[in-house]
This record gives sequence, C-alpha cells and structure tokens, in this order.
Amino acid sequence: MKLLSNSKFGFGMMRLPRGEDGEIDIAKTSVMVDDFLSKGFTYFDTAYVYNGSEVAVRKALVERHPRDSFTIASKLPTWNMNGPEDVERIFNETLERLGTDYLDFYLLHNVTAENIDTFNKYDCWNWGKQKKAEGKIRHFGFSSHSTPEFLDKVLSEHPEIEFVQLQLNYFDWENEKVRAREMYEVVRKHDLPIIVMEPVRGGSLASLPDEPAGILRAADPSRSIASWALRYIASKEGVMTVLSGMSDETQVRDNLATFENFKPMTAEEDAMMMKVADILHSYPTIPCTGCKYCVEGCPMSINIPGVLAALNQVRMFGKSDVASKRYADVTKEGGKAGECIGCGACAGTCPQHLDIPALMIEAAEVFGE
Repeated sequence: MKLLSNSKFGFGMMRLPRGEDGEIDIAKTSVMVDDFLSKGFTYFDTAYVYNGSEVAVRKALVERHPRDSFTIASKLPTWNMNGPEDVERIFNETLERLGTDYLDFYLLHNVTAENIDTFNKYDCWNWGKQKKAEGKIRHFGFSSHSTPEFLDKVLSEHPEIEFVQLQLNYFDWENEKVRAREMYEVVRKHDLPIIVMEPVRGGSLASLPDEPAGILRAADPSRSIASWALRYIASKEGVMTVLSGMSDETQVRDNLATFENFKPMTAEEDAMMMKVADILHSYPTIPCTGCKYCVEGCPMSINIPGVLAALNQVRMFGKSDVASKRYADVTKEGGKAGECIGCGACAGTCPQHLDIPALMIEAAEVFGE
C-alpha cells in the first residue's frame, strides 16, 4: 500500500464557525487554518454540498497560502445530477469556488447501493480516470456509508480507485448497523489507504457520561476525551489521514496536541476503548452524526440533527433546562419536531439508517411541541 498523503491529521471543513448571519466566519476560519498548517499538517477536506465550505476554503486557505503548501479534497454528489453534463459542471464549479485549477484528492460522494446507478449511468469512473490524465485530479477515490459486501464489490470492479474514505471510530467499530471494523477490513484487503471521517462521531465522542469519561480520565487525566477517539482510529494500520470537522480554535489546538507528537495506542488502551464503547452502547441514545444530509430535503425545514442531539441529552441525562434550551436553540429558525409530516425524505438520506419520522414524534412528546 502506498500512502498518498503525509498528513496524518486532516482538517474537515464541514462544521466551520458561523456568524449570527449564518455565514462562515472567514476571519476565525483563517486563524484555525494557519494554526493547522503551522504544525505541518496539510490535508483539507470539503465537498460541493457543504454549504459555503468550498468558498471558505478559497478565502481562508487558497488565497492566503502557496498552493504547494497544502492539499485539498472535494467530492462529487449524485443528488445534484440530472444529466451527464452535470458531472463536468459540478466539478468546474468546485474548481471555481476553490480558486484552484486542480484537486489533490477527488471523491465520488458516498457511493452506496442506492446511488451507484447514477455514478454508473454518467460514467463517473472513467470520467475520473480522464481527469487524472488531464492533471485536474491528482488522486481519485470515493467515500462510502454502505455495507462491507457492497464495498468489496465496488472495489473489485474499480481498480482505478486509489483510496477510500470511511466512517470509523471506536463506538461504531462493532456497531451492527455501521459495521466499521468490517468496512475497514475490506479496504485493507484491497490494500488501499484509508481516510477516516467521523472519528469523534460528529462530536458525540468528545463529551461522555460520567462512567465512561471516568475510565478515560483515570487512564490519563491530561488527555481530552476527544483525543482518545482520535488516537484509537489513527493507530489502525492503513489509516492515511484522520479528518476532524473543527468549528473553533479550542478544538483545533486540542486535536493538534493529539497529532503533533502522535502516540499510538497500546493493546491495553485499545481494550479499554472497547470497554468504553460497550458502556456507551448500553445507553439508549440515537446514533446521529450530525452530517445534515437529512436537512436539505425536509419540507418543514426542521433542524433534524439538532433536535436529535437535544433528544439524546434527555435520553442520557433526563429532562433538564440544558436539554430544553438546546431544543429551543435548534428550532428557533426552523420547524418544530411536532411539525414533521412523516414524508420520510430524511430517512432515505440518513447514513445511519435512522427512523427519523418516529424520532420526531418522540421529540415532540418530550419537548411538548
């Protein structure tokens, strides 16, 4: 296996800081980018469908630093395609937004059994090979929230793929729905580098209940809770880059401290993380990662990940002012949980296969609206 990047740590540009107007705060993002680069890390991950992200990467990174001092990854989504011409259109829009004439890494966005027919119909595989030949793409791969069986089939049929991006973390390692360990093993079998997304599961593994948090603090009180999640997956053989979607300078500094002088996990620590995962799995929480794929198609404009985060707060700690305030904050500019019409558009796009309409009913009962 040949690693395509020397940056063990990658900056996920999905959850950037935003101002009161909802726009990405370029000044704050620039400080975060500068700190990240100053420690020798170079990998930046964005996507066509991340609201404002590609433009923010241009303003905070591309326009302020030499092009050879960083690498950029972006992604081609099926849900913005209505014809073969859209493949080239989306790619060119990405280049324009980013202010670059090539991409170091380009991914087909979330290849699954549900959308692969679109990638096949528009011949995105050969298109990617052609863009590599033209020098517009340096490395061609895909991300996937699928099954191990499907992943194995796709990789067997497409030797042009150079890397795969997967959702891997200690909570999902033996998760029967996500099957992270099996997904990891499939890519290892094909001897391809792995880029990790959701290592802290959308931030849910950065703050834990008292019992599991106490285990980690007893092992090393100097380490943050999030750092354990990052170290766990970064220690796995074949992992090229671990992405973290950071939204403030505190997160950047904490993550940099983990990776700057990276210390792989011991076998004892690995076993400890599995014990923590077992405890977390014993709680009846909702495994939402906050990816927001469900939000764009919601006819009632409900902030579904925000509502589920508030509901998880109640499931784990009981009804409280904190949970009520969180729910109020995430619904003040959109629909309430009780306004869900049960259309199911959200469930069809959820990588975690959640029954979102049923969860909206529960949230409406819990929060009274």
